[in-house]
Amino acid sequence: MLLLCVFMPMAGAVICACAGKRSERLRDFLACLITAAVFMVTLFLPGRESSVEIRGILASGLTFRNDGFRSVYALITAFMWLGTSLFSPDYFRKEREGLTRYWFFILVTLGATEGVMLSGDLMTSFVFFEILSFTSFTWVIHEETKEAIRAAYTYLFIAVIGGLVLFMGLLLLSDSAGTLSYALLPSAVEGISGGAENTAVFAAGVCILFGFGAKAGMFPVHIWLPKAHPVAPSPASALLSGILTKVGIYGILMTSLCVFRGSVRFGTLVFILGEITMFLGALLALLSVNLKRTLACSSMSQIGFILTGISMSVMLSAHPEGFETALSGVMLHMVNHSVIKLVLFMAAGVVVMNLHTLTLDEIRGFGRRKPLLKTAFALGALGISGVPLFNGYISKTLLHEGIVEASHELHSMQNLLHIGEWVFLISGGLTFAYMLKLFICVFVEKNRDEARQREFDAGKNCMTRLSGIVILLPALLCVILGQPAVMKRLASLMTGEEGILEFQAFTWGNLKGGLISLSIGAVVYLLIVRRVLYRDGSYRNLWPEKLDLENAVYRPLLVRILPGIFGTIASVFGENRVLTPLARGTVLVLAFVGRALADSMDGLIVLVR
Repeated sequence: MLLLCVFMPMAGAVICACAGKRSERLRDFLACLITAAVFMVTLFLPGRESSVEIRGILASGLTFRNDGFRSVYALITAFMWLGTSLFSPDYFRKEREGLTRYWFFILVTLGATEGVMLSGDLMTSFVFFEILSFTSFTWVIHEETKEAIRAAYTYLFIAVIGGLVLFMGLLLLSDSAGTLSYALLPSAVEGISGGAENTAVFAAGVCILFGFGAKAGMFPVHIWLPKAHPVAPSPASALLSGILTKVGIYGILMTSLCVFRGSVRFGTLVFILGEITMFLGALLALLSVNLKRTLACSSMSQIGFILTGISMSVMLSAHPEGFETALSGVMLHMVNHSVIKLVLFMAAGVVVMNLHTLTLDEIRGFGRRKPLLKTAFALGALGISGVPLFNGYISKTLLHEGIVEASHELHSMQNLLHIGEWVFLISGGLTFAYMLKLFICVFVEKNRDEARQREFDAGKNCMTRLSGIVILLPALLCVILGQPAVMKRLASLMTGEEGILEFQAFTWGNLKGGLISLSIGAVVYLLIVRRVLYRDGSYRNLWPEKLDLENAVYRPLLVRILPGIFGTIASVFGENRVLTPLARGTVLVLAFVGRALADSMDGLIVLVR
């Protein structure tokens, strides 16, 4: 079953590509059938433990393993793909170009994603991680507009650089520990002088964090995320946000648990990056006036919440109660965020396929008389905002409790953790504020153009019945997963621990944190959104273009500064006849490397195209 989950969709991609040459309807049907088959297989994974190894590939072969967490996330992955596949024919009903390519890479990426989620070692994770990095690139560039091409190149650039740094980290870790197996790494690291605090092991961890963090949307390698989502098809955006960011989180989580348990230094690094990612994503989402870009920045913020929980798991490994609380919060919020973003991005897809625009002023009032779409979006918004009785509340409460527990146990870090707790609460408040902004804009307010509003109100059939069911079912999951009994059983299945079963979700102490965040969000909406961001009947665009790290830092660094340094070295020392032939050769190599830095990405992009 493990091999079917990974390789069946890859084989199905070839079949769909061949079928697409004969019949578009057959191609679409086969694609949906294959994703349904993978979903049916993953239904049998939870509750069973198994492993399989394919020898003869790379040095150590490919290893797959099924246990509680892997099985649940393999199931969530298949569920996400099935939902977006059933929604796609409706979304693309007026589009014909490039759909065979789209379906081919959708299915290949499904297999690669399952390969990561079911991997038994870091090298297997890396192989499939790199496959999905290249195959998902085609989702971003699908529309082939100027904006889509530029966003896709940014995505590819981050994926390539992240993959190279990740591979460097794997080599360092393999050299130090002698293995990359998740099962063997804990004991192998303990046998190293200094353990997780060993300089080589820590350097490997930083590289691995950077590589997986690039896919997760972690600061400062988050730059692809706000650019890719607005230009990608909405079904693909749901997968990019809901699942592919979790591929990066999966790698960070497994590395943290297997290598860096108890490492305060590594945990502090993840904590600081998580806090920045959390707050920055929420702030950017609040300032955005583009529906899908707001949801993309929201994903970045939620990734920050999860990273914060991972850091607490690392630092509280010696305290079982705090460790189980933080780890349960991480795993549950991963599941919750996936389900929520499936709902929200498909709802955004309904807006796009009817209006072909994402600007808030243009889509304002679209959903006023569309009760099913309004209900689904509201349930997703309530879930991600952490409102009690909805799924995000319990997972965010567990993450918050992890920070509180760490502040009690780690006395040397109390000041940092207290600041982090308030960043956590404020970021949660900003989440409620920007989701309230989106809901009121699209489903409550009227459009400035009365004729356009009458057109919106008259067009009640905005999607097919199947699309409505596909959007509503995961929206109902936001309520079902919000029930403590369900979440407790899910947490115990994923973590293998029973301690979470003692967690009481609705005590005053736990409710207080959620109410503080919601109160902050309400104040931000009333004082900031309505008085600053909304002026003269329209939403102001305060998106900070000049603070874009790609244009302000990364492109100048790689295109001008580094090649310029190497070029200066070559020009200064190349004319010095005192240099020996060996020194001259070294200078020429440096000049060549500088030129390669300037041209290599262009060459790679041309090759891929």
